[in-house]
Amino acid sequence: MRALLGLLAALCAVASVQAAPLEAYGRLPDIEMASISPDGAQVAMIVTNGEDRAILLKTVDSGATRSILIGEAKARGLSWAGSRFLLVTTSVTSRIGGGVIAPRSERFIQFAYDLERDKLMHLLDDAAGGLNIIAAPPEVRLVEGEPRLFLTGVHFGSDGRGRTALYEVDLNRGGRSRLVHGGMRDTREWLVAADGTPIATTEYEGRTGRWVLRVAQGRDWPEVLSTTRLNEPPVLLGFGRDPRSLLVAGWHEGEGGLREYQIDDHAWGEVFAPGDSNPIYDPQSQLLIGHRRMVGDEDIVHFFDPADQAVWKAIAAAYPGERVSLADWSQDRSRIVVRVDSPGEGPAYALVDLKRRKADWIGQVYGRLGPADLSPVQPVAFKARDGLALSGYLTAPKGKAARSLPLIVLPHGGPAVRDTPGFDWWAQALASRGYAVLQVNYRGSAGFGPEFLTAGFGEWGGKMQTDLSDGVAHLAADGVIDPKRVCIVGASYGGYAALAGVTLDPGVYRCAASVAGLSDLRKFVLWSKTQKGVAAQRYWNRFMGSEDDRDPVLRAKSPALLVDRVEAPVLLVHGKDDTIVPFDQSRDMAQALNAAGKPVDLVPLDGEDHFLSRGQTRLQMLQAVVSFLETHNPPDAPSS
Repeated sequence: MRALLGLLAALCAVASVQAAPLEAYGRLPDIEMASISPDGAQVAMIVTNGEDRAILLKTVDSGATRSILIGEAKARGLSWAGSRFLLVTTSVTSRIGGGVIAPRSERFIQFAYDLERDKLMHLLDDAAGGLNIIAAPPEVRLVEGEPRLFLTGVHFGSDGRGRTALYEVDLNRGGRSRLVHGGMRDTREWLVAADGTPIATTEYEGRTGRWVLRVAQGRDWPEVLSTTRLNEPPVLLGFGRDPRSLLVAGWHEGEGGLREYQIDDHAWGEVFAPGDSNPIYDPQSQLLIGHRRMVGDEDIVHFFDPADQAVWKAIAAAYPGERVSLADWSQDRSRIVVRVDSPGEGPAYALVDLKRRKADWIGQVYGRLGPADLSPVQPVAFKARDGLALSGYLTAPKGKAARSLPLIVLPHGGPAVRDTPGFDWWAQALASRGYAVLQVNYRGSAGFGPEFLTAGFGEWGGKMQTDLSDGVAHLAADGVIDPKRVCIVGASYGGYAALAGVTLDPGVYRCAASVAGLSDLRKFVLWSKTQKGVAAQRYWNRFMGSEDDRDPVLRAKSPALLVDRVEAPVLLVHGKDDTIVPFDQSRDMAQALNAAGKPVDLVPLDGEDHFLSRGQTRLQMLQAVVSFLETHNPPDAPSS
């Protein structure tokens, strides 16, 4: 009961007028995600008390609430199957038992909560000849007024080989599952038609790069499209604008755009949106009605229907100066859950009721933070030393003049993702301690077009690295930061960039902190090939600029093999349950630095994965990093 009360109190917490403690930034957010039932009657949320999670259900009209504790389970998805069943996706880091040969990995598990029976069901637990894990988000189809749930799972055929299979789950009968199709040898994706019958599937053979699209014709599954793509095969996203069209991303290599394929005519439509666009589907028909993407610093939402566009324009106008994104909506689209990111108050969820012409706040994402705890974020634009135009964001500590500030460079992971101008808990936490924080969308980041992305190929430790230090030089030239008080901190690829900053781009940083970062590229590529397959190895070779795992360039770009160049203190933080970048990468770096007599601290995070999914260890990471920075780059100390 005490844990439950703590969870509810987190939603109602009033921000203190004092500076927020580090815990207010580093703990899990009070609201992780929100979803509305198809009938618009209830809003579901995953809420936390900083560590434990719960499902909070709120009846829209009455305001009545009820909660279901789920403890330390890592929530990954929240949606509905009709208005009676709430779907909750979680994950766990584990191996598969029963003699199955598979690497330790993050396994996704699907639950359904029956609101009428007050029962939480673990789905696919009864899958005969299969596993109780899922390989894709759930698909829900409304057939004769009843929701039908389809899950992509794993089934073992007579040859003992596991294949990506399609299951139908009867939620009205306690979550009973039946195998719809056992899948082909290299099945990757499934798509189910509006009447609940499977309509399309894709296959991808990683070694040869052959990608195939099959469309059902009765009991047959003939091949209708194929291509060879050694890297980044096409992706089947769902339906297009009509039920006989399929939405595919990246059909042409390097294009990455969204196109519709007409099943009956075997014809392609034109590219209508860039490849980094996200489709918007009608919640009832599951047909494509629009798309959204970020252009520069602006969120662009485009609906095909002018009436829909006008509605969204009115919603966005209701929150001037704030970033508004669609989180979920009711089946008739009259009640819409939006996430509103305010520069002055942080992110929050709101419910827009179009019929009543009103909007109500659902709750703050970080309820322990008030306006006094948030530092301003400003866009930054500059040119790299080779003339490439770059951009990013500077978070300056609130209340301090933007002159001669101590700086933390915070490169994002990926690397093929991007930083955005919204709330960033890590950047805000560092700024609250007196540091300016620079986040650069270096070359190789996604969201700036294919040429900008491919400009990063082969530039690990090279121009991707100097893009960061060019940003430092830009701020120093403007007098905003003190170039003698700069450290670099990052996670995943950003962790690699932190280590490369003190080995491959020396003289810029006073200290470096790597969270789950890579240190030995050849060892990582070999591990990736063994654990993830040859396609994963090719992906990393392309970004790292190597021909294969024997290429000497991998050694030349590996910080663990270049520790003799390190002249600054190093902090290494790594989760022991990391299945994306193994813990060995930080352990090996620590051993190499110790052997060379270089200053280093290693902080292992017990039970933590690559994504800092647990509140206690996420906070442990932040406390370790801030303590390290305050020791080696004190925010209020003069230049040395």
